[in-house]
Amino acid sequence: MEIDLINLGLTMAIELTDLELEELTAQAQRRGEPVYQPTALGTQLNLPQCLGSGGDRNFTLRHGLNLEIRKATLKQPLRQRRQHEASFPLTSKFYLAGASRVQTLDASDIDNDYQETVGHHYLYHLPNHTEIEHWPAHQLIHIVTVSADATYLNSLHGSHSALPPPLQKLLQGDAHQRFHQPLGHITPAMWQLVQQILGCPHDGLMQQLYLESKVLELLTLQLSAWTNEQKTPTPVKLCSQDIEQLYQAQASLIQQATDPPSLKTLARQVGLNERKLKHGFRQLFGTTVFGYLQDHRMHQAQTLLQDDPSLTIAGVAAAVGYKSPEAFSTAFRRKFAVSPKAYQLGRRG
Repeated sequence: MEIDLINLGLTMAIELTDLELEELTAQAQRRGEPVYQPTALGTQLNLPQCLGSGGDRNFTLRHGLNLEIRKATLKQPLRQRRQHEASFPLTSKFYLAGASRVQTLDASDIDNDYQETVGHHYLYHLPNHTEIEHWPAHQLIHIVTVSADATYLNSLHGSHSALPPPLQKLLQGDAHQRFHQPLGHITPAMWQLVQQILGCPHDGLMQQLYLESKVLELLTLQLSAWTNEQKTPTPVKLCSQDIEQLYQAQASLIQQATDPPSLKTLARQVGLNERKLKHGFRQLFGTTVFGYLQDHRMHQAQTLLQDDPSLTIAGVAAAVGYKSPEAFSTAFRRKFAVSPKAYQLGRRG
């Protein structure tokens, strides 16, 4: 199937799946555009000219460790619909220029609408996950991304007890563990490492060794930043009005559980800023906003399964806000160590 973008207006936003983007790239390659170029440690994959200029330079390091440097500018806004498979790497991302908006689908454990912005860094693991990335036009996008797949993670040894709980679970083999963790501003030490990666002075074997060492330093700094944040969370002073607004947020979240608002929207609804909402919610209720929502949905599903044996699993999933029965079943099993069908049959007995 030919995908024709040549005649689209340059200001029109387009939406492409990963497969459609691959087909556009293949078409450009057949037209003679220098899209795919092998390099010593990987590939340079350029954007089709109908979409923009620049592209991704990929470095395949060792043991499932990879580095990607994206430097590109789009001619028109792009919405990229991505379906992540069950096998997904631990991914570290540093925004040097540009920004993107991400909307998630069927994922109550991840914020359903968030931004990734210049000067910030992120760590995430998103298996079995559908999202839409919104990329702006006429802005330089410059991102350094490091990924470590299961092969690399399984080679790591030592105690995980000091790490944040989501990382502990992932390193202990829970491949279903999902999280998207913003880690704040890129620190001076991280900027220095990123610049060393971009200006690598070596070729061949020394290039690989040099890049691996810098990538591992970056990951170490990220893990340290997250761990220190968990150990010493910045306390938020809550006055009586703040507490009242947080209880309003709790009630609003329950009322909108089947179609939950983003953190930004929820904060606006109750008159709090996002930081006070996130930190205050954890202080008051002992969990994150979306962790609370997940628990509420699961306990609501429990009640439905035991009170109405005529309900199908798909019906229960829809009733608690899941578009996908499969995603609901996975979340229920993760929470209660039993499938919803088995729980329902057990309660009938």
